Amino acid sequence: MAVAEIVPADIREWRGQAVVDQKGHKIGKLESVYVETASDEPYFATVTIGPAVAVGLNVNSKLVFVPLDGAVLGPGYLKVAFARALVKSAPSIGVDDVLPAEAEPEVFAHYGLDYATGTGGERRLARR
Repeated sequence: MAVAEIVPADIREWRGQAVVDQKGHKIGKLESVYVETASDEPYFATVTIGPAVAVGLNVNSKLVFVPLDGAVLGPGYLKVAFARALVKSAPSIGVDDVLPAEAEPEVFAHYGLDYATGTGGERRLARR
């Protein structure tokens, strides 16, 4: 089956879909999308992982961040360009939390991505 490029208007509709790594190993479920504030383009996804995800509960679960660069949508899944182990060890937040601005550099650094605030010092990511 063919996979499609991510279209910004579509990615938010995939909430709750499986997120898999480049080899097809399940990481968790897509929770939300963080966009780059300068462009409003999808940049990171948060993935729900934890022991209760399999039964549909968020008890003892957390959200980890994964870049959307190189990700593709397939039938019922989002395939990211990073290994499951790397994603699962990424900086995380609670399932009801939002990434604080001061934690953004750590998320970028985990994936070896350059980080810079906006020209006025504004944060780089916003949850959509």
